Amino acid sequence: MVSRHFSARKTRSGTVLLSLFLLLAIVLAGCGNGGSASVHHKNSLTLVANEGGDLVRNFNPFSGNVITGTPGLIYETLLFFNRVDGSVHPWLAQSYDFPADARQITFHLRQDVNWSDGKPFTSTDVVFTLNLLIKYPDLDLNGITPFIKSVSAPDKYAVVVTLTQAFSPILWYLGGQTWIVSQHEWSTVQGDPGSFADPNPIGTGPYTVSAFTPQLLTLTKNSHFWQPGKPLVDKVLFPAFSSNTSSDLVLNTNGIDWNSQYTPDIKKTYVASDPQHHFYWFPPSDVVFLYLNLGKYPFNLLPVRQAMSDAINRDRIYKVSESGYEPVTSPTGLVLPASQAYMDPQYTNLKFTVDTTQAGALLQGAGFTKGSDGVYADQQGRKLSFELNVPDGYTDWITTCQFIASDLKAIGMNVTVNTVAYDTFYNDMQVGTFDTTLWGTNPGPSPYYIYDSLLRSTDSAPLGQQASSNFERWNDSATDRLLNEFAGSNDPAVQKQAIYGLENIMVTQLPSIPLVNEPYWYEYNTLAWKGWPSAQNPYAEPSPYAYPDNEQVILHLQPS
Repeated sequence: MVSRHFSARKTRSGTVLLSLFLLLAIVLAGCGNGGSASVHHKNSLTLVANEGGDLVRNFNPFSGNVITGTPGLIYETLLFFNRVDGSVHPWLAQSYDFPADARQITFHLRQDVNWSDGKPFTSTDVVFTLNLLIKYPDLDLNGITPFIKSVSAPDKYAVVVTLTQAFSPILWYLGGQTWIVSQHEWSTVQGDPGSFADPNPIGTGPYTVSAFTPQLLTLTKNSHFWQPGKPLVDKVLFPAFSSNTSSDLVLNTNGIDWNSQYTPDIKKTYVASDPQHHFYWFPPSDVVFLYLNLGKYPFNLLPVRQAMSDAINRDRIYKVSESGYEPVTSPTGLVLPASQAYMDPQYTNLKFTVDTTQAGALLQGAGFTKGSDGVYADQQGRKLSFELNVPDGYTDWITTCQFIASDLKAIGMNVTVNTVAYDTFYNDMQVGTFDTTLWGTNPGPSPYYIYDSLLRSTDSAPLGQQASSNFERWNDSATDRLLNEFAGSNDPAVQKQAIYGLENIMVTQLPSIPLVNEPYWYEYNTLAWKGWPSAQNPYAEPSPYAYPDNEQVILHLQPS
């Protein structure tokens, strides 16, 4: 089934100096106007899209190293899904037909769309794009092509996709997360297009590349864009930063309009520096879990998982580790309030509580006895002693892990927190060479997508082999059946009942331990632009790293 790697939205790098180019720009701007420093140009918008050093000129939307902003601002999708409210909106396709049997989709394309070089956009381009993914599986980042039996174009503005089996989630991946490229450009690519850097992209989106250096990317309004009069933002600037610290320097001096990063004490460090123009909104996107390696003893024992969950003080994680930004999540694993409509009524008021007495009773009932060192051991003398891995530099998660270790020590478990280089950390999760760890999930327009990536057995693998997303290695036929029931139907009532069943498994079986809601980090400045998404107007996910929501945001902006 479809799986995608969760990508942590925090950037938790240490202090690295801002590039000399940008620092000079800030100083000159500040000296020139006598007020707040700025890197703004007339009618432009500056956002943070890279905190890993110099930019690399790669606009290939099928590449894992594509420059942020390429999907959405240059290349577009057939549909737009608002994950805040679950609504689906026309985009390059003005409508679609997806019958209840979920076996075939017909997209009816807009007839007024041109590519940025002026050539018309037609069904030929969509058919070419999907066949390209089929021919070159490395381009298929969402894993959709195994579900595609055939693609055809009955006329110039209709595309029919026939599936190999009933699979309702394909609409999100195919309609909302597949970037359509032009046949006339991409058919000339030599060799594997996965290696194509696409240095001068031709898209249908609102922008084209006008200037590039490793320090600064400039996108300029596409004169052939299909929405008359839009965008109002003439230029979008993508400066390169080396770390959170370097971008914070510019953010707090009105040099950045749009940002997405974890900022401790944001009301003091950002909002207070210009309360009239500095704002933030952190809506939940997914769930941070304590992953337990179920392929290892003792985590395969339900009472051990339950005891661990009972011992964890999630409220302290929320208020201290995450600075009050990440509320305690639901025991069901639902992201609330976005998924409230899927909440099983029996769990509406279910909350996590700390119960160390109950935790001890669970362990004793499972045959564990506390030794003189305060650590529980089983009848064979195997102690509840294990490691908890966390990526190096993820300072808030490191604090969370230290809190968890302390909470578990209080109930008789000996936990060692290990900070690990990110690449090693991620590889350990994939191949199962870990005891416990923190990680998140893959969100989508319904709870199915989180449950599917977290729990589907085919997304797992035996210890020593690479899992795609089910890193805790939950393998349960009832879970797979419920996931298949959801995916095999377009009937909302059938889908809701399947989600209810998955909630029950999360609550009663604890295949992974939910902790807090991971947010979309989002800071914005209204000095130059208004119309930003907010809790009062949640028309899109607000992070510049959310695609194609980034396009929705910019198209909504108006000069202040």
